[in-house]
Amino acid sequence: MISKSKNLITLFATLFLLLLGIQGYFMYKTYQVKEREIYREVHKTLTEYTDHLEDKGGMKRVHDDTVQAILVRFKNKEITHDEFLNLFDKNRIATEKEFSKYVDDQFKAEGYEVAVKIEYSSIIFNPTKTNLITKPIVIYETKKKVKKAGILNTGTWETTSKSTDTDDKTLTRNDSFSLKSTTGYEILNIKTVVFRELTLLILCCIALLASVLILYIFTIKNLIKQQKQIEVLHTIVDNISHEFKTPIATLKIASKTLKKNLNAETLPLIDRQVNRLENLLLQLHKDENTAETIFIQPEDWDFFIHDLAFTYPEHAFKFQNDIEKEMPFDKNLMETIVKNLCENSVKYGASEIDINIIGQEKHLEINISDNGEGIAKNEQKSIFEKFYRIQSNNIHNTKGLGLGLYFVQKIVSKYHGKIDVKSDINIGTQFKINLPYEH
Repeated sequence: MISKSKNLITLFATLFLLLLGIQGYFMYKTYQVKEREIYREVHKTLTEYTDHLEDKGGMKRVHDDTVQAILVRFKNKEITHDEFLNLFDKNRIATEKEFSKYVDDQFKAEGYEVAVKIEYSSIIFNPTKTNLITKPIVIYETKKKVKKAGILNTGTWETTSKSTDTDDKTLTRNDSFSLKSTTGYEILNIKTVVFRELTLLILCCIALLASVLILYIFTIKNLIKQQKQIEVLHTIVDNISHEFKTPIATLKIASKTLKKNLNAETLPLIDRQVNRLENLLLQLHKDENTAETIFIQPEDWDFFIHDLAFTYPEHAFKFQNDIEKEMPFDKNLMETIVKNLCENSVKYGASEIDINIIGQEKHLEINISDNGEGIAKNEQKSIFEKFYRIQSNNIHNTKGLGLGLYFVQKIVSKYHGKIDVKSDINIGTQFKINLPYEH
């Protein structure tokens, strides 16, 4: 049952992680699709405007000079390289405010923070195929700077003019240039925008995963609760079946005695065993039984030993009892301790069993020793385990379920006591139990 539960838990954990991975992958792909969709929307909105800027030659406010004229002057070395770049830089600065305002106004409603940069990536003088620039020249840019363009748009256009040499009227030059421009767009708050638009979907995914996890936890808790109930039921059944053995055996012997002759001790013995069977039966319905615990009286210890001596007449029980008052321990539980330990001694070859009950001021001491087979050192740590039986040669010949010492240990733990065992092979075994109590 436990093994099957562990397998189910492992299987569910694996499937849950798989579901989590699928949901994560789905959200990642959805994020990418939404991001591309927003960039396409931005690109579509700005393309016409940026194309219009480029059609103007990229020089809107620079002394009414056209790009063609500036390029010719630079090619003819009428202006220096720095002056050439400075003309474009002045144009960028002069148009930055108006350009930024236009871009911001286009996406104010959507809340997009858009950065745009338009630049010449190359300027080729066609007759000689010479590139006039070594690095891109920015001609338009918003106040918000592009760090990593989410989308790039490239275009190529050509400007051509013809001029006549002043010295030779018949010589005509063809000044033709090919310009390649690149427009880069970046939405600076793209992550915020995408997550904002996917909020409902994200919340639904989280709710789905949380529901599955809560259902799993609820199921596991119920499974654990049921397992505990089953374990309790098994323990009760094991306990009762084990405890029934002694009174039944005693009643059988008492019945045989009655058939032969009747004495004054036989009927009280039968009454005690019947009462014990009745108390064991009540344990099966302890949730319905509200009766108070019956504390053990001084004479009850004597009755325990008397019953054992009657049941096992061929064994010698030496008993010492200095208890003179009621003790705050359950009578049935104390009977279980004494009889289980003594019956174990009988099972494993003891002919003499010494029982010593000592009542101290704040604790009860129970000492039981025998001259039986003894317990090997390597087995002494396991004898209190449920269903454990000593691995002697006669294990199959010795009757028992391996529950007696387990129940003794449980009772001692219930009273926060301590149990010690000393044993030597072929010499005997001694159990010493200490149970604390308060007046």
